Amino acid sequence: MIDDILRRAKTFESLNTFITLDEDGSRAQAEAATRALERRGPSPEKPLLGIPVTVKDLIRTRGLRTTRGSLVTKDFVPYEDSPSVARLRDAGAVIVGKTNTSEGGWKGDAANQLIGPSLNPWARERSAGGSSGGAGVAAAMGFGPVAVGTDGAGSVRIPAAFCGVVGFKPTLGRIPYWPHSSDGLSHIGVLTRNVEDAARSVAVMSGPDSRDRLSNFGDRIDLPMLTGIRSLRVGFTSSLGRVKPEASVESALHDAVTLLREIGYETVELDIDLPDPYQILDTIWAGHEAASHWDNFDEVVHLLDPGYASLIRRGRQLGAGQLARAHDLRHDYTMAVRTATRDVDVLLTPTTPITAFPSDQGEAVLIDGKVSEGLSWTPYTYPFNLTGQPAVSMPAALDPRGLPIGIQFVGRFGDDRRVLGIAADYEANRPWKPAYPRLINHSTY
Repeated sequence: MIDDILRRAKTFESLNTFITLDEDGSRAQAEAATRALERRGPSPEKPLLGIPVTVKDLIRTRGLRTTRGSLVTKDFVPYEDSPSVARLRDAGAVIVGKTNTSEGGWKGDAANQLIGPSLNPWARERSAGGSSGGAGVAAAMGFGPVAVGTDGAGSVRIPAAFCGVVGFKPTLGRIPYWPHSSDGLSHIGVLTRNVEDAARSVAVMSGPDSRDRLSNFGDRIDLPMLTGIRSLRVGFTSSLGRVKPEASVESALHDAVTLLREIGYETVELDIDLPDPYQILDTIWAGHEAASHWDNFDEVVHLLDPGYASLIRRGRQLGAGQLARAHDLRHDYTMAVRTATRDVDVLLTPTTPITAFPSDQGEAVLIDGKVSEGLSWTPYTYPFNLTGQPAVSMPAALDPRGLPIGIQFVGRFGDDRRVLGIAADYEANRPWKPAYPRLINHSTY
């Protein structure tokens, strides 16, 4: 099967899924897995033995080029895996290659100066989203059941919504993040074709690591169990107090609410009238990106994406008081969200207010005919990076142009299992059911 995946990846190379496709390495890994399966069969110690997995090119892979989507680090080959990758390897996964990302993951599109944007497999003139856009394409095209990504403001859930796949961002700290992200916003997450594959792969990667002070979860989540899950109370909103999604997106949300109600959930519409936290996120984000090039900015600025360089310049102008104030406001916003959702078990929103935008739009995303400020166009995703809550984007419908629409289930901090449970129940009952391969079927790969 690895040869088939590699062949199709080359056939659809124009989608710009991969920055680095590891043909020789993945074949060698697959051959070793095949020999192990022939000797011992499937093993609890190797739950992903022989399963093809792709890894976003922000995440370090030992001996395999990790460019971070940047001309500055285009030839960097790490000496050590990030914890998530090391655990995937220990579980027997086959690393197919490194998927496309915007430079440093700075925007909600996967374009960079190395290979350009990842193109949406549903409509090539449209963006695959970002920054884990290559991972979104890999999941949608079946280049392995699991595509590992990162999510600092929606970077797993945006491409999941745009590409019609599942995108799961676990609770902050569930999967260790190393080298550490000083913004405290970034999660390791996955894009898959079904909830079960997301749950199984996240379970493998979860658990504390001494290199990440935020990785404070000792347990590894089990597969979602649906027993009793329909006793949950689901709150839904299409506005978060300030947002107006496209009509087809709002319709998909209400269709999901109707479905949940029909299969036994209690649903209640919430009026969440909170101020937009975008400026909080933007200040922390800009400060973090400035820190990432604090010592070499003047030497490398000519190699950076101009939009990314502009973000860094803005971050370099921030004062310590501004950053401290942003973190204080982040705490206040987190507490306000908990208060606003205290009477429900799960929150349901659209994933994005729009479907995939044209691939040549870059960061200049149009909302209601106006160019949005930075990532402010994705107001359903970044709030839950500030709060650190688990969130999963589910494919829900197609818009009138035939583009996927995503809805998002958000759980309480640490309640990943419950979020996956309701997502799996929704998946099993939704009208639109793409034929997706199963991770547990070893004979398929």
